[in-house]
Amino acid sequence: MDIQDVIHRYDEGLKQVEACMDEHMRSEVALIPEVVRHLIGGGGKRLRPLLLLVCADLCGYAGERCYPLATVIEFLHTASLFHDDVIDEAKTRRGRRSANTIWGNETSVLVGDFLYSKAFCLMTADGSLPVMTLMSETTNLMSEGEVFQLVKCGETDLAEADYRTIIERKTAILIAAACALGAMLGDAPEDRVEALRQFGLRVGAAFQMTDDTLDYVAREEEFGKAVGKDLQEGKMTLPLIHALRQGSREETERIRRAVQERALDDDTIRFIMDVVRRRGGIDYALGRAEALIAEAKGLLAPFPASPPRDALFAIADYVLARNL
Repeated sequence: MDIQDVIHRYDEGLKQVEACMDEHMRSEVALIPEVVRHLIGGGGKRLRPLLLLVCADLCGYAGERCYPLATVIEFLHTASLFHDDVIDEAKTRRGRRSANTIWGNETSVLVGDFLYSKAFCLMTADGSLPVMTLMSETTNLMSEGEVFQLVKCGETDLAEADYRTIIERKTAILIAAACALGAMLGDAPEDRVEALRQFGLRVGAAFQMTDDTLDYVAREEEFGKAVGKDLQEGKMTLPLIHALRQGSREETERIRRAVQERALDDDTIRFIMDVVRRRGGIDYALGRAEALIAEAKGLLAPFPASPPRDALFAIADYVLARNL
């Protein structure tokens, strides 16, 4: 089974999620759905809703609650993208102009807030206290991750452990919640809910590591964001963290000065990207992602062989393989 097989297997469920999203992004203020559709309609594999559907299937759930809860997950994710682009002063998102460049920062922030509040309305309607507890804790950790990244921005001696904290809280924690929600819908025992949550945490961290690596190797039209964007924003990601550990004094001093002073013209970006490649930053980051995926697959051992378990393996493999 590969990722296309997975999408085909869950195609009907994903269509139900899309319909639910469309219904709940409606507003009497016409600007809100216009802005939301600009970003939600800009592509993406719906990885988080897909994981929720697969984990629910794995745990024997076949009801309707998965669609609004998958919408909750995707609304929270989309809200975080609106806010990220404002913070980062981003010009593009998924190969298109970012919402903040079209409608302004104020609109982007407020539409993000609308999606956050709509997500919690949907959770309230679902009525499960465990679900609300999980998602409240998740969004709190996501906010902490955003602030922690802001504090660490431009810190050229960022420890790998701090980088891992940032990506777990900004990215992986919501993917972990999607997996846990699927298990909770199936009334899985606590140990299996936790196994799937940990699976999602590792897949999510690996997803961000490969995302950060693509910043150094992908063409913009394939990746959906400007290559070198993380560098220009002063973000220290794993390929660069490793390259700075391995580079010569001259290389590391030039890179540190450029990042700290945001003196990142095209020649400097090309120099940094060359150092990252030569010093093994790309291979190191992909190796760490591969190790996380192996750990994630190991966490599925308690579940008997089945098509949904195969689907989780395929999603894990896809995280490593995309556009590299």
